[in-house]
Amino acid sequence: MGDSDTSAILEEDLESSDSSKVCCCFKVPQNKRPPPCSCPFSVTVEPIIFLSTFSLALQMPLYTQYLWDRISEDVGYNGTKGGGCNASTVFDPLQKEVETLTAHWNLYINLGGFLVGLIMVTLLGSWSDRAGRRLVLIIPSLGLAVQASVYLIVMYLKLPVFWFLIGRICSGLSGDFNAILAGCFAYVADTSARGSRTFRVAILEACLGLAGMFASIIGGQWRRAQGYINPFWLVLATNLAAALYAYLFVPETVTPDPEAKLLSTRHHQAVCRLYASDEPQGRRTKLWLYTLCFFLVVSVHFGSNDLYVLYELSAPLCWGPELIGYGSAAKHIAYLTSLTGLRVMQCCLEDSWVALMGLTSNIVGLIVISVANTTTLMFTGYGLCYNRF
Repeated sequence: MGDSDTSAILEEDLESSDSSKVCCCFKVPQNKRPPPCSCPFSVTVEPIIFLSTFSLALQMPLYTQYLWDRISEDVGYNGTKGGGCNASTVFDPLQKEVETLTAHWNLYINLGGFLVGLIMVTLLGSWSDRAGRRLVLIIPSLGLAVQASVYLIVMYLKLPVFWFLIGRICSGLSGDFNAILAGCFAYVADTSARGSRTFRVAILEACLGLAGMFASIIGGQWRRAQGYINPFWLVLATNLAAALYAYLFVPETVTPDPEAKLLSTRHHQAVCRLYASDEPQGRRTKLWLYTLCFFLVVSVHFGSNDLYVLYELSAPLCWGPELIGYGSAAKHIAYLTSLTGLRVMQCCLEDSWVALMGLTSNIVGLIVISVANTTTLMFTGYGLCYNRF
């Protein structure tokens, strides 16, 4: 196992593998107490990423639909509900107003959470190298639970949609879902050998796909049957369950430093040194290019999710909650296909070529989605986004 980049920059010695012992199929430092309960299976952070993704995939389409319904109510538009949404309403000015307002509020809410989360994720990521991985799994899960609680209050009391932004910022202050992803991938890097690490990461992505599929199908059917509030209670419960699982069953892989502080400029300085160092030669250029590629791919992936829902709600598609759920589930199938495809293609291709094939698949799928004007064509676009390597 390689040392973490930030720990290497801070010039701190990590304990060698000789100073650790195997406990319940996990490596746990000898001088570190195990968690209150021990899991007997070779499973570590997979349930956490499954539960967190389930809650996120359940709430994202529903929250956008709720915004659409609330704004439609405010402006007096009921096209989708009243059956007036069809191909002939493409130029309905009232529908365009609802689309615009919903898109703007989505932008404000997501941007607010992103900007706060960007600062916190860099703090939490570097801090976890010294304070331990479990905390960076527990804190964001609790933050997402707080966000779900705020959303429930908004729905019960019919508060202005501005309060969604407050809930999103609360989640951003805890690191948001991105901190959970970073913590899970860092944990896998700590506990896996170099040869098996890529496949372990693919297993995490398969958990993303399974959770997203189940949540999307359940959410669409549940929303149609009972509305918005009950599904958001499940969102709250799954986030609390993820935090509880991390506390009870996830062994620590980093020996905690009692002097580690979260609110310190040391963490951001470590990140700066990480990107400034050019040893070995050419490392800095590659790291910046990898970061840029990752930023672009993730921005397109997460940034397009809300746009898909808006496009599906509007003419000419005019989807209801059930079809929106199936569409979201179709998107998540790509995570499962990537697990199988990755294992097969790694036998004959380098990882970089596998990544290029996955990107090409997504580009073709996005092009088809951009011109989709029927349900069949929309699902065809989702199907062409076949690989997320």
